[in-house]
Amino acid sequence: MINRVVLVGRLTRDVDLKYTQSGAAVGQFSMAVNRQFTNANGDREADFINCVIWRKSAENFANFTKKGSLVGIDGRLQTRNYENQQGQRVYVTEVVVDNFSLLESRETTQNRPSEPAPAPNNQRPATKPTQQANNGYQNDPFSGGQPVDISDDDLPF
Repeated sequence: MINRVVLVGRLTRDVDLKYTQSGAAVGQFSMAVNRQFTNANGDREADFINCVIWRKSAENFANFTKKGSLVGIDGRLQTRNYENQQGQRVYVTEVVVDNFSLLESRETTQNRPSEPAPAPNNQRPATKPTQQANNGYQNDPFSGGQPVDISDDDLPF
């Protein structure tokens, strides 16, 4: 049987890191993952996926991410259920994270405002990155904002 989930998205809140009675770290978070298509209004919708991560990975993930961080995760889909205080059966579906990748620099994550400014009505955010005229150089967020020399000859396609 195959049960693999690979997601790329932004954290909708800081990781909620707790410890079990036996001392195992467990982090819970949710990710906003954009859909590949737009709705009838031309807006891109997102799915909000609940995730859980365990042990040392949970501690590392909580230490290096915050609300708005762009991350990639690899894991498996899992369902569970429990009875709440009112005696009702609650069903939960979540991604159990096996591996993760931080997809933007620490500087970019730290400089990200907590709440993004809302876009004006009826305007979609640009889907293509803007190119700046900088003599053939591109700004690389992983080089601390320093220009990187890239020419068309460097591209494999």
